[in-house]
Amino acid sequence: MRTPIRILLAAVPIVALSIAIPFVNRDEPRIFGLPFLLAWIAWWVLITPVFVWSIGRVERRW
Repeated sequence: MRTPIRILLAAVPIVALSIAIPFVNRDEPRIFGLPFLLAWIAWWVLITPVFVWSIGRVERRW
């Protein structure tokens, strides 16, 4: 049961940083002075360790 959860948690940042890029590729709106695409990438790079940490929590729980 834990394998699908791990795969899903690992896939979310991968999808957000690869497949979703064409859908968020725009200059406006600007977030903290950054184009939206750059802000999107920076956000996901910063939030990816949370997903990795949650995979570790799922592993320890089972």
